[in-house]
Amino acid sequence: MITTKAVMNSLLEHAADVESPAVLSRFRADYRACLTARGDELFELTDAVLCTDGPVWTLAGLSLVPGHRRGHGALYDAVSHGRIQVARLRRALAGLPLPAWPDGRIRLAVDVSNWLRPDAATSPERLFCHLCGRGKGQAQMIPGWPYSVVAALEPGRTSWTLPLDAVRLGPADDQTEVTAVQVREVVARLIQAGHWQEGTRRSWSSSMPATT
Repeated sequence: MITTKAVMNSLLEHAADVESPAVLSRFRADYRACLTARGDELFELTDAVLCTDGPVWTLAGLSLVPGHRRGHGALYDAVSHGRIQVARLRRALAGLPLPAWPDGRIRLAVDVSNWLRPDAATSPERLFCHLCGRGKGQAQMIPGWPYSVVAALEPGRTSWTLPLDAVRLGPADDQTEVTAVQVREVVARLIQAGHWQEGTRRSWSSSMPATT
């Protein structure tokens, strides 16, 4: 018996329209230029993380992902000794096309996302991250690294965002102070990248969800 099944393909079509191939190609070249040590392997490792089918359970397993042409030894060497110019990468992200809103403004959202690492007892500067539970009184404090992330929001109902910056919060950092400096620096890079010109309306709207 032959049956017909409906397939949702709007997500893939929308994803294909996010960036043109020329913009993607230029960003990949800019990203590769940011990798100053073990650059070729770090570049392939990035592709492997993005193209792997499912969650990454082991680092060595990424060497088996199609597109990764080197062995797991080169992978570990790149993780241990690779270097990236973070400031240059931030400028490259600021130069990407930003989501257009009907009123012409750029909307930035700032929030803190926790990278939980409860089993990494020897990792430096871990903090206790607040994790909300589904039931009343089910909140937990789990060791991990909190990151303050700034992203440009898409208009309308969509989950697509453009991350522009990420800063790891340390034990002595004040979250409000870090966020304020972070937003000012992101706005400065966006202006430098040409997203605002002299004589045009300068109006920035930022959304900062409450975090604990």
